[in-house]
Amino acid sequence: MIELKSARDREKMRLAGRVVAEVLGELRQAVHSGITTRELDVVADRGIKRRGGIPVFKGYHGYPASVCVSVNDQVVHGIPGSRVLQPGDLVSIDLGATVDGFVGDAAFSMFVEYAPNERAEELLRVTEESLYKGIEAARVGNRLGDVSAAVQQHVEAHGFSVVRDFVGHGVGRQMHEEPQVPNYGTAGRGLLLKPGLAIAIEPMVNVGGYQVDVGDDGWTVTTRDHSLSAHFEHTIFLDENGPEILTAIS
Repeated sequence: MIELKSARDREKMRLAGRVVAEVLGELRQAVHSGITTRELDVVADRGIKRRGGIPVFKGYHGYPASVCVSVNDQVVHGIPGSRVLQPGDLVSIDLGATVDGFVGDAAFSMFVEYAPNERAEELLRVTEESLYKGIEAARVGNRLGDVSAAVQQHVEAHGFSVVRDFVGHGVGRQMHEEPQVPNYGTAGRGLLLKPGLAIAIEPMVNVGGYQVDVGDDGWTVTTRDHSLSAHFEHTIFLDENGPEILTAIS
């Protein structure tokens, strides 16, 4: 069942989105060669709690950390640990927080110090662009397929592939609500987008094929061909004036 949010809900979601955006900003500043992914988890956990939030990832179906840190061929759900970031690594950071009963969820990818090559740099740019293509298509009166198609078309026009086994989602009182928001699809089909719909759009884009595998830890998702992967995400709220990005990093 899809829950449309009220104006009061929207205000609370703005608060959650702001916390996520601010902590992601701290994490972006913290990323450097020599830091461990576990140290980034400490930054995330402290940053959320200092702002009065709850790390929504921690304990979710047993997930052990407050942030997901995925490196190079890891697509999503990388568990922070002893891995030391190296120059040229592509790092994807995904964060969620609950504030006053509502969730904000967002992600970004970046290189440690520099991009290893032009194709990797293009991957990062195109993935972020595809997120905003999807957001632009998320307008009242459009269909969910318009969002999915906008992401897919932009990605594939540049010779990359969109992950199909993991998708975006509705968001509100829970981190994962209906509807699912695939990064591939057909324009003009699917759910009619209405005012009050809150969704997380999150392209996961690979240099190689779209096939992925889940690791032995039960969480870490990697590209099957071990090609690079990037991930960007925003939580948005729809009304007649267009989509509002609740997790924009100022």
